[in-house]
Amino acid sequence: MLLDILTYPNPELLKLSKSVEKFDKTLHTLLDNMAETMYHANGIGLAAPQVGHKLRVFVIDIAIEEGAEKQLYEFINPTISCGSGSITFEEGCLSVPGFSEEVKRKEKIQIDFQDRFGKPQTLMAEGLIAVAIQHENDHLDGILFVDRLTPIRRRMAKKKLAKTVTL
Repeated sequence: MLLDILTYPNPELLKLSKSVEKFDKTLHTLLDNMAETMYHANGIGLAAPQVGHKLRVFVIDIAIEEGAEKQLYEFINPTISCGSGSITFEEGCLSVPGFSEEVKRKEKIQIDFQDRFGKPQTLMAEGLIAVAIQHENDHLDGILFVDRLTPIRRRMAKKKLAKTVTL
């Protein structure tokens, strides 16, 4: 089932998410629906807060090239425990449609999380998947990628976004 994606400046996007405690059919359905919604919207990641669920959950699949084999990652109760290096990447967001900007992030990270059954997992990630993980993890803390810009670029971006948003 496709879910509605909340868009900027919806204040729900700025709220903190709660840890998942029940690893049940309801969670599995949410994960499946989030993946379907992400693929339908041609995104590479989607966090639960973007679809109105204040849970520490996100999905990612960076196989964006035509014909590339899909590899869906599901992250529940994630914690980025260490990072190194620096990478600048042109980021966009399904909740900020039609807008992208270069954002500086850690190039390599370690993320600890649980799978859909509650089993602890660890992933070492670098490059695009590391960027996507950091971007989606920010959503769980009510942070949008425009909040990661320098103060001057953030002001310019918010002015541009204010002109494109119709309430």
